Amino acid sequence: MKKKVLKEYAKLIAQKGVNIQKGQEVWITASLDQPEFVEMLVGECYALGAKEVVVDWQHNPLVVLNSKYMSQSTMNEFKDWQIERMKYQSEILPARIYLDSDDPDGLKNARQDKIAKEKMAKYPIRKPYIDAMDNKYQWCICAVPSVAWAKKVFPNERASIAVEKLWEAILYTSRAESTPIENWNRHNADVHAKCDYLNSLNLKYLEYSASNGTNLKVELLENADFLAGSEKTLQGVEFNPNIPSEEVFTTPKAGSVEGIVYATKPRSYQGALIENFWIKFEDGKVSEVHAEKNEDLLKQMVAMDEGAKMLGECALVPYDSPISNSGILFYNTLFDENASCHLALGRGFSNCIKNFEKYTQEDFDKMGVNTSMIHVDFMIGSSDMNIVGITKEGKKIQIFKDGNWAF
Repeated sequence: MKKKVLKEYAKLIAQKGVNIQKGQEVWITASLDQPEFVEMLVGECYALGAKEVVVDWQHNPLVVLNSKYMSQSTMNEFKDWQIERMKYQSEILPARIYLDSDDPDGLKNARQDKIAKEKMAKYPIRKPYIDAMDNKYQWCICAVPSVAWAKKVFPNERASIAVEKLWEAILYTSRAESTPIENWNRHNADVHAKCDYLNSLNLKYLEYSASNGTNLKVELLENADFLAGSEKTLQGVEFNPNIPSEEVFTTPKAGSVEGIVYATKPRSYQGALIENFWIKFEDGKVSEVHAEKNEDLLKQMVAMDEGAKMLGECALVPYDSPISNSGILFYNTLFDENASCHLALGRGFSNCIKNFEKYTQEDFDKMGVNTSMIHVDFMIGSSDMNIVGITKEGKKIQIFKDGNWAF
């Protein structure tokens, strides 16, 4: 891929993604796959006035080895320096950039049971710092290709060609071609207009149906808005948390969903693929699950805590969208969720609540914003999906018809 094109992509992430403020620290999380691009991105961060840029390198094979040979007690231990780092982050509020390039099967040989127990042990320590940072800093998840990921998406190509094709797909679906900043200005205006319309309807329920058997009714929170595209921190700094992003989403009422929903794409969870699965809800919580591949991992996911059994997000994505139209299955949630309507189990978004800056975490809990250590999206959209909104007055309004916006 030409350096000029990649430089524009790096500039998009730094400027439109996290919108770095002069004098702000920046933390980048990346794997070892694209060091040249990471170097380019660090340069763009400094060009925007970053005070310091820190890169946290990660490598899935090390996670596999740790899970196999490290004791559970050692994995569960939260060391003093790690706590101090989280405390520092919650005070300094660095802009966070997450460069995703993970092999979709990169942790398939890991001890998933030990990784799950580690997360469960550490979450109570992490939660106060997570809550303290909520809505106060800019963050952006975006992607670069790795050889393993590229070969998963394009298995019949040699490695160099597969990586180039994945670069092309990432840049196209991220609207990073030609004039990236202008592209995102237009895109944000379009999805914000859709939010304005949906928010004017005063919806109480969403009813989903499709020929694959999906039949689901979700209750929405009374004082929650639909959001999309760019968001703002409590300090008023605008940023784009996902590049790419096609979704218009809201936080539903925790524990208020009934029916069954069928996934239409695989879900990579903890480095392993869960495939051909469905989830049934009764009395607002997951009552039964089934998957043709990695069903045990799906069951483990919904058992992480009480909130993992409830919905934290409803996201609307038209079937006729750039990622869907590419015809590519990315095996990566950042992309596949933006090709399809999706739901998420676990943590809800407090910034969907009107005037969210006025409320405490306890207030959000009482309102019905779901709390959990996980937030796991799974894709449910199809070419024949229909979604009907029911207003507080009982009026039915077609929101999606045959997979696309009905308005």
